[in-house]
Amino acid sequence: MPKSNSVPQVFENYSLKEYNTFGIDVKAQYFTIISSLESYVALLKAGQYTHVPHLFLGGGSNILCTKDIDALVVKNEIKGFEVIQEDEDYVILRSGAGESWDELVSYAVQHNWSGIENLALIPGTVGAAPMQNIGAYGIEIKDTFDHLEALNLETLIVDRFDKSQCQFGYRESYFKHAGKGKYLISTVCFKLSKKPNIKTSYGAIQTVLNAKGISNPTISDISNVVIEIRKSKLPDPKEIGNSGSFFKNPTLSSQEADRLLNVYPGIPNYPVDASSDIKFPAGWFIEQAGWKGYRDGDAGVHANQALVLVNYGHATGKQILAIAEKIKASVFEKFGVSLETEVNIY
Repeated sequence: MPKSNSVPQVFENYSLKEYNTFGIDVKAQYFTIISSLESYVALLKAGQYTHVPHLFLGGGSNILCTKDIDALVVKNEIKGFEVIQEDEDYVILRSGAGESWDELVSYAVQHNWSGIENLALIPGTVGAAPMQNIGAYGIEIKDTFDHLEALNLETLIVDRFDKSQCQFGYRESYFKHAGKGKYLISTVCFKLSKKPNIKTSYGAIQTVLNAKGISNPTISDISNVVIEIRKSKLPDPKEIGNSGSFFKNPTLSSQEADRLLNVYPGIPNYPVDASSDIKFPAGWFIEQAGWKGYRDGDAGVHANQALVLVNYGHATGKQILAIAEKIKASVFEKFGVSLETEVNIY
């Protein structure tokens, strides 16, 4: 599809209810959709909306809106998949930032390119993935990330970021901190293996494979099992408003972990790579503190997965945030563990 450099249409006082998976009905002061960097640059050069902040929106699956957004909300729909490099062992696959993350995983699995199959069915867009360093079932974006391209909003030059420049951490990156609001990610490139690198040790993957009698799984098997597990645990945002995991899994020092495990020896835990730290599932703490299935009006905690806060219909962002704050206080009081939100609050 040819790239358009025409100025995109901008709407005023535009409802974002259909653009966030919580289904919160707030309004953007201004709203536009871009399908190319060129169209966004044309908008900037027109100069009409430089007086307000610009907020970039992907799938809206990792945000909680607590008020109207006094900004130009830019919905990134830059699309396309392309192999830009290939040898006997690997491909470098470039994806437009506006592509659905799950569509990218499906595309890779269909071509038998390994590395991201454990990340199937994660909501959101490709451009948001490196911002969050998304991860699941023992895999994170940084494991297959090659580089990304992003528009510098000050110079209007497209800069390239390699893995070290992205400063990936647990659900963290340069773009959530020092680079926040300074760049628009346009494309992301992944180094995927032509030889399957199967990882089944995290979560229930191996258990489900065993139950299905699959002893030599393909990457398609792994993807299908991950999808099955996620569907069994997590509510579909099309049916119940949510943003998936609301809190990060806390990482504790070995001394803190020992303190907890002496009192609660049954807590699931996982070692952190290249570290003596230990990661614990936030959902366990929330459930043990009695919040699983809690509901206050249309805001609540999901009945099957305590890590997921939900909007049953007409909850406001402030009501959901109030429950999150109560959960944090409750978990800290009971366990001495501080929970951090994974979702971005606006």
